Amino acid sequence: MRAVVVTEYGGPEVLRQVDVDEPHAGPGRLRVRVHAATVNPADALLRIGDIDDALRASTLSPPYRPGMEVAGLVDEIGPGTPTGVGIGDRVMAIVMPIDESGGAYAEYVVVEADQVTLAPAGSSHAEAATLPMNGLTARRALDVLHLAPGETLGVTGAAGAVGGYVVQLAKADGLRVVADAAPADERLVSALGADEIVPRGPDVGQGIRRRHPGGIGAVVDAALQGDEVLPALRDGGQIAIVRRPGERGTSTLHPDRGITVRDVWVPDYTHATGKLDGLRMLAEQGKLTLRVARTFPAEDAATAHRLLEAGGVRGRLVLVFD
Repeated sequence: MRAVVVTEYGGPEVLRQVDVDEPHAGPGRLRVRVHAATVNPADALLRIGDIDDALRASTLSPPYRPGMEVAGLVDEIGPGTPTGVGIGDRVMAIVMPIDESGGAYAEYVVVEADQVTLAPAGSSHAEAATLPMNGLTARRALDVLHLAPGETLGVTGAAGAVGGYVVQLAKADGLRVVADAAPADERLVSALGADEIVPRGPDVGQGIRRRHPGGIGAVVDAALQGDEVLPALRDGGQIAIVRRPGERGTSTLHPDRGITVRDVWVPDYTHATGKLDGLRMLAEQGKLTLRVARTFPAEDAATAHRLLEAGGVRGRLVLVFD
């Protein structure tokens, strides 16, 4: 089968399409014939070697394969595998490149059955592929904050893939959202459901504070701005930060203010089938927008990585295995 792999760490040019043996579904697993796999910042971290320690600690051997979410068709189910999907069903799945499955950049991936659910009805493969990892990251960020309906949430990076899903999921949870946006993105962020919009940039925390003089209770910092966001929070507030493999954060920022850091580690939801299927239902109800920025043939993965690293992508870049 075709796969896109990293044989040595480096820039986008190190990505290579190669032929490798097809995997097959054993007990408890199923195989997806991949039609679409997204390109995420975490894929670039694997490519440059930033998660080398986690890869070396895994059961995998080089070359390593990036990719964390796919959409396609179920084409093989292992013996005795309990699953709510069948052969030929259109599905989406979250994939962990450090697991036995390897990453998502391949014609076929074998994953545990609870990593898979049906794709949203009416979605294309490319659209469905944008939801599992990005959507579960957003879902986990909100879940670790434990906010009650009616509370106000700040969101940085609201025009991005994860930030956009945070905005929409927060609204579905009954929260009030104040989000950041560059002038060119204000219409998009408003359409995603933000109640208030403040200018994106290093003064985002101050911008939120001006609108909420007493401060707000929580922020999802999808843009990873850290201290720049803290002025938005009242004393005793919370900030949710997405972590990468092996990264450890502090439990508090500015202890004198009692700001609590909530780590968001998406592998916690790798097998959260109910959460993933909940995202599917929200997409079918029109409460989550599946945003594809652009598609590329799998062999053009390097081009997609260059575009991602140039910044300014709205939605997700998607590799297509047809």
